[in-house]
Amino acid sequence: MEALRPLFAALFPELERPVYEQDSLAELLLAHLGLVAVSSAAAAVVGGGAGIFITRPAGREFRQLADRLFAIGQTVPPVAVLAVATPLIGFGYLPALIALTLYGLLPIMRSTVAGLEAVPAAVLDAGRGQGLDRWQLLWRVELALAAPAMMAGLRTSVSVNIGTAALASTVGARTLGTPIITGLNGFNTAYVLQGAVLLGLLAIVVDLGLARVDRRLTRWQS
Repeated sequence: MEALRPLFAALFPELERPVYEQDSLAELLLAHLGLVAVSSAAAAVVGGGAGIFITRPAGREFRQLADRLFAIGQTVPPVAVLAVATPLIGFGYLPALIALTLYGLLPIMRSTVAGLEAVPAAVLDAGRGQGLDRWQLLWRVELALAAPAMMAGLRTSVSVNIGTAALASTVGARTLGTPIITGLNGFNTAYVLQGAVLLGLLAIVVDLGLARVDRRLTRWQS
């Protein structure tokens, strides 16, 4: 950012401090990535596990209930979750982690269900004919064939969480939303621009990386 100081000074000559210096942007980037990674992993475990459960005979009766609960988690704004969680558990990463995890559940659960239900019955019958038990069938056949659909849901969840994680700065978590919030509070457009550009670039780079993993899964499947 120091190298870009002349550029921002020229773009915003009225600002006394055109470059955000309160925190290291590299450290904010790593903290942002860490929050997104942990929340997305938690959403993948819970959402993927729920998707698997409600496609099993023992869990089919809970499908509508799970869909409604996860839809509520997607519908409630993360700001509302932060507002409720912060007085109960304090400021910092934990309320932000809860909000992001809840927000990322629905696309992962639905993509898991869609992928598992798209597995052809003939393939399942062939697996049973080879002597696979239900757990081997799930792991070696169903999840393997459903992986591209599940990855699509994970991409959606991660992309949403990258942008939403910026709100975590409102409850004391250090993310790329910190310069944005600071800029908005101090009427410093340069800070807002710096945080927003880095946030957008991060979302693009992560999505391209996940898209590459998705293509490899598709090629391996074929």
